[in-house]
Amino acid sequence: MAAPRAYIHLVAPLWNGGTRGIRGMSSAVASEGNQRKWGKLLQFLADHFYDVKALREYLFRKQVSKLHQKNRSFTYIKERYGPYIAGAYFVLKQGGAVKFQGKEWMRSGGHGYSSLEFLNFQAIPVEAVDASDCAINYQGLDNLLALKELQSLSLQRCPHVDDWCLSRLYQLADSLQELSLAGCPQVSERGLACLHHLQNLRRLDISDLPAVSSPGLTRILVEEMLPNCEVLGAEWTEGLKLGPEERSRDTGGPIPA
Repeated sequence: MAAPRAYIHLVAPLWNGGTRGIRGMSSAVASEGNQRKWGKLLQFLADHFYDVKALREYLFRKQVSKLHQKNRSFTYIKERYGPYIAGAYFVLKQGGAVKFQGKEWMRSGGHGYSSLEFLNFQAIPVEAVDASDCAINYQGLDNLLALKELQSLSLQRCPHVDDWCLSRLYQLADSLQELSLAGCPQVSERGLACLHHLQNLRRLDISDLPAVSSPGLTRILVEEMLPNCEVLGAEWTEGLKLGPEERSRDTGGPIPA
């Protein structure tokens, strides 16, 4: 009876060892296969590096060209129909909306966009522009700065509106009363400082500006710069660093060691 027990005791380690050996061989084969695949991928990228680089440069140039085309000045329309029609056409073509004095809002694809009624507005100033989410840049502002009676301008979430763009808005200082820059990723404190020319502003939205490092302090400075303007979108305490005494007073707890 002892022999069978000894046999079973000896076979089990051999079987387990064989199983581990099979698994070890499988993972070694899989590892070699993965290495060959990665090697082929790296070789492909190395062989086509300049092709990929050229493709990226081509796509970038195409994107820049498309943006430039969108922001071109409509000189022919301006000469034939005047700055109001040219500015309105530019905004509508960008996907925004315009409002002529005494008229309803006109939106891209909406009533009157291509009608003769639109062309009859040559002598009617544009009083409001909603260019939210539009691809307006420094060059494209030429079409808006000609609207000398513009009272309200929304540039919310415009990805290409930056500090240089804001430095040009002084040309609307006589008329502009409302301005929204909410969500513009490239607007910083330097650009907001350029708005000191707009002393007729009554409402300014500077909420959600990721390039502004201290929104609370920036709001205080803007309010001092434009005392007659209601500034929206940044709480006074937002982004301000409190000292130990202020933190203790604010939380009501002990000062951390």
